[in-house]
Amino acid sequence: MTTPSTFAPSSLQDRSEARSAPLRWLSVLGAATVLAGCASTPLPVWQPSRPAPAPARTPAPEAASGAPSSILSTAQTTPIAPTPTLEALPYAGEVALRFPDPAVRYQTPGLENGRRSFTTNEELSTLLQTLSTKTLGQPVRLGLITIGTSQQGRPIHALVAAKANAINPEALDETRRPTVLIVAGQQGTDFAPTEALLAMSQELDAGGRLHPLLAQVNVVLVPRANPDGFETGSAATADGTLLTQDHLLLQTPEARALAKLVRDYRPTVVVNAEEFSAIHPTLEQFDALRADDAGLQYGLSPNVHEFVAKAEREWLHRPITDSLTQAGQRVDWAYTASPTDKVLSTGSPAPTSLFNMAALKNLPSLTVQSRGADLQRLHIQRRVHTQVTALTAALHDTIARADDLAKVQSFVTRDVASQACKGQLTVAAQAQQTQRDVVMLDPLTGADKTVRAVWRSSQELRPTLQRPRPCGYWLSPQSDRAVERLRLLGVQVQRVAEQAPVLSDGYAAAPGADAKISVVRNAIDAVPGSYFISMNQPLANVAAAALEPDTPYSYVKQGIIPTLGDLARVMAPTTLVFEED
Repeated sequence: MTTPSTFAPSSLQDRSEARSAPLRWLSVLGAATVLAGCASTPLPVWQPSRPAPAPARTPAPEAASGAPSSILSTAQTTPIAPTPTLEALPYAGEVALRFPDPAVRYQTPGLENGRRSFTTNEELSTLLQTLSTKTLGQPVRLGLITIGTSQQGRPIHALVAAKANAINPEALDETRRPTVLIVAGQQGTDFAPTEALLAMSQELDAGGRLHPLLAQVNVVLVPRANPDGFETGSAATADGTLLTQDHLLLQTPEARALAKLVRDYRPTVVVNAEEFSAIHPTLEQFDALRADDAGLQYGLSPNVHEFVAKAEREWLHRPITDSLTQAGQRVDWAYTASPTDKVLSTGSPAPTSLFNMAALKNLPSLTVQSRGADLQRLHIQRRVHTQVTALTAALHDTIARADDLAKVQSFVTRDVASQACKGQLTVAAQAQQTQRDVVMLDPLTGADKTVRAVWRSSQELRPTLQRPRPCGYWLSPQSDRAVERLRLLGVQVQRVAEQAPVLSDGYAAAPGADAKISVVRNAIDAVPGSYFISMNQPLANVAAAALEPDTPYSYVKQGIIPTLGDLARVMAPTTLVFEED
């Protein structure tokens, strides 16, 4: 049996060797082929109550054939009520035949037979509280924490599942096991991901099919990050902000709660679960419907470390794609269609999404989109099955690559910090634009229909603005709002205790809203009470994303830092004296 190779150089301490020689691919002792051919490696274990035959050398994933009886029942023994459908569907019944229900049935409050609404916020809280109470004093804990409250005062819950003495971050650190964070429900219309996480929560309990994994991995689940949006059926939060794009600015309490969770629990892998629209606007632009069950995309943004990107591609995206394909589901990139022309885009490279921001924090990350944001309850069992298959695969992939992920993270955190004052920093980048043939569905016949589209892919980025990487950034004493948010993101910020001169580049802009920003070499006095953000730290690239003022999502453009004069690039090592934390 051949094990998959890794991309890490044989000596992660020697960056110069890694840069000068081609990347060598090493076999990792004991690493099993993830979901792709080794019978000794467990696949997603959603089996029917009746045992299946032993798998062959290349087993089909159990996710395709069954599930534990506690949340699933076989279609053969349990009659399934007809799934409610949308009124006046804009396509023929032949399309629905392309998306049959799986051979298993998931059971949550929102998936009960005859149910017309999904799991309510109150039912979600009750279910998680019940699971948490059952495990008090047990060697494996399913602990419920409230990570924050929404704008309308609703709790935002996280379920921490771990074989540990407690569920706080320190206790999880002591396990020396990887931690996977899965977030669902950032949009109030992401129904299937929330129901999938509730199904998985039950299976993490004692006797559940995911329970044995807790001997090898810690799991943190946020089933519904935007409870206000769910209450009103809105994708946005109560104030109209898209939570999915608020992970740098942290304008909403929902985004701040998630940022603090990531900062404190320090996950090894971050997965975002959401849904895409199956009908619009591809129907208007291509006279076709989305054919894929799942859209996948890993985190990419300017300055994401190359090893993080490779870990995402090789150890998350590829094996999860294989798992879904073996489960009989179609997989494509996670893309959106333009409402005005024939353009498909894989998403912005801006560090404003949860998965892009996680990658910039040196955490391999992925978004999993299931088909159906505009389908209400239609095909809901299949959509939940898509999420469960992918997210369970993510847990197995993390276990299989735990040692490799730890080595990569150790190297990357040191490597990013070591680049202070050296080389170039990418301030802005563009997705590459090409043409692509995409398989969709004919709305009248349900047959495959290949369409030609302009394809904008953030998997290939072209830098549009670069500057010399500074040694750090200076912020005026009036920059408290920016400092608070940077610290929530995990960035180290120091407060100046004694006045001292600093060699810096200041920012200047010509009159006009769209004026180009330039840098001017000068010397400033760093006064007591001002702030210094060193680039000699693991999250240096997060700080740069927030502080370089040219982008629409920068703290200057968004008014979090008052003026360009409140910010400077420190271009030489300093002897500043700082207050003690």
